[in-house]
Amino acid sequence: MSSPVRLLLVDDDPLVRAGLASMLGGTPSLDLVGQAADGREAVDAVRDLHPDVVLMDIGMPVLDGVAATAAIRAHAPAPEVIMLTTFGSDDHLLSALRAGAAGYLLKDAAPLEIVTAILKVAAGESVLSPQSTRQLISQAAHTDPTTRRTTALAALTALTDRERDVVLAVAEGKTNPEIAAALHLGVATVKTHLANALTKLHLTNRVQLALLAHDATPLP
Repeated sequence: MSSPVRLLLVDDDPLVRAGLASMLGGTPSLDLVGQAADGREAVDAVRDLHPDVVLMDIGMPVLDGVAATAAIRAHAPAPEVIMLTTFGSDDHLLSALRAGAAGYLLKDAAPLEIVTAILKVAAGESVLSPQSTRQLISQAAHTDPTTRRTTALAALTALTDRERDVVLAVAEGKTNPEIAAALHLGVATVKTHLANALTKLHLTNRVQLALLAHDATPLP
């Protein structure tokens, strides 16, 4: 990006916020525009500060990270959200991803990993591997897998064959250039198919597309 990514930090632990602010505040590619101590403060801060990316803790008082993510992503233009979690297997993490989070980071992630993830989601990419997606889905017990598969398959019928091919490639973790090469399309055409698929499926990012595609496939 030509200008620094505007970043909002959200965590109820002041020591965590201070540590992240110290670590990320001096990065030239980032502009730390604010901090929040709970999900409600985060929603208000997004409205007032217009960040590009929100680094959001999952477990917080007043309004947790899942609910805050859903509220933030419900109205365009919305910033991208990266969830911060202690364990990658947190059941709430899947709910946050379904609500529109672009991925997650463990709280003990290296500084370079955090900066890279922020820049990636600001550029429209995700920070969640297909292996992590499948692991999260297999650990979630909120919805019967058969019901999820039936719902996902029904949703995918709204897509053209080419749009469905692109969505399945996203679920495999392919980037837009890799999808273009695999399907013999231009990158711009891939982006168009992705935009059309997101609109038809009422989704907001690649992670949600990947989750839907995985829902449509029986788990091993």
